Amino acid sequence: MVCRMFRIEAEVDKARRDLLRSRLRDTNTAASPILRALRGTPQERENPLHVWASDAGGELAGGLVGHTWTTWLHVAYLWVDERHRGAGLGGRLLAEAERLAREGRGCRAARLETWDFQAPEFYRKQGYDVVCVIPDYPPGITEYTLVKRLA
Repeated sequence: MVCRMFRIEAEVDKARRDLLRSRLRDTNTAASPILRALRGTPQERENPLHVWASDAGGELAGGLVGHTWTTWLHVAYLWVDERHRGAGLGGRLLAEAERLAREGRGCRAARLETWDFQAPEFYRKQGYDVVCVIPDYPPGITEYTLVKRLA
């Protein structure tokens, strides 16, 4: 039996974070045929995808921030200014992001997370299906993960 001593630390360290991420990516790539096939292609990396809407005065009316990775679009943020809600702008932003991901980046699916007080019903109306529900995350709130096939 080998006795090993380890020093455990809890500190923010960007260099070690990047090293860990690289090593985890290498481990995952070795274990996954799709990740091996995408090695060295633009789809291997997370590629930002942003869609913006401005009102007639040039002010930000809404926007979507996400990224594509492998064959997936991941929507991180979708926001519409309160003055412009109910006019279909959120749906237009989401549809444009899906189109760009599908046509320009070969994405076949999209995913996102939302909380119960935000927009789960909005996303269902856009064709998304709930695949995960996490109650009390954060306390008193339910988080939903939704997905949609784009192809």
